[in-house]
Amino acid sequence: MHLVMRNVLVTTALDWQAHAGLTATEQEDFERNGYLILRGFAASTQVENLRRVAEEHLRREIAPLEYEADLHYPGAPSSRSAEGGRTVRRLLQAQGRHPAFTDWLNQPELLTLLHQLLGPRVLMPLAHHNCIMTKQPRFSSDTGWHQDIRYWSFERPELINVWLALGPEREDNGCLRLIPGSHRLQFAASQFEAATFFREDLPENQALLAQAITAELDAGDVLLFHCRTLHAATRNFSDQTKFSAVFTFCAGDNAAIPGTRSASLPELLLP
Repeated sequence: MHLVMRNVLVTTALDWQAHAGLTATEQEDFERNGYLILRGFAASTQVENLRRVAEEHLRREIAPLEYEADLHYPGAPSSRSAEGGRTVRRLLQAQGRHPAFTDWLNQPELLTLLHQLLGPRVLMPLAHHNCIMTKQPRFSSDTGWHQDIRYWSFERPELINVWLALGPEREDNGCLRLIPGSHRLQFAASQFEAATFFREDLPENQALLAQAITAELDAGDVLLFHCRTLHAATRNFSDQTKFSAVFTFCAGDNAAIPGTRSASLPELLLP
């Protein structure tokens, strides 16, 4: 059951230890809206373990890393040598950082819903997401409206992101906003900026952006969203770092296009 209150999606809590995958209604909601929030999906002990690893790797700046200054988004430091220039945006290659992340990816509940949505053979591209998002205070940045598939190259634009909140995600610390149903729409190239962000100055885009919902999460909640779903986020205005573990999945017959960044790293075949 889903309720929309003040443009914030609320999903009733479920006992995921006894939940055998998504219900037919949940699958329909995902197919219609392009996203779905699953409350309390991950156990608190697992979340605490993942966050502990993330905090340690951030503190020690364990590579590979992506810095806010590398992307030059609004709010980011101008360079790595500027004030706040060592602010980390993402801890990359999360799956290989610690066995705790492999354990998360092998959760039966997670595998069940991925097979429901993608089919009998599920792959996890190591080249995309596979990261810990670390939105930090003061020097984090705004991420404009975009579709992930505009940066990826696969035979079919049919991939699913699994976003696990490792702490509270609210408007004040830069939680995601999404446009329901945008994954089913076809857009002209002129509706995007040169950097592939969805233009906010066009009337036809503004009408769609007015439908945005705010995906507020608690630790252990999971947000599923389609790679064509428009989404955005502000910088972190709080005084605490926000952590999220994010992975991408596709069907086994949806190959990365050779010679592209999407094919630059192997893919993991999930059980």
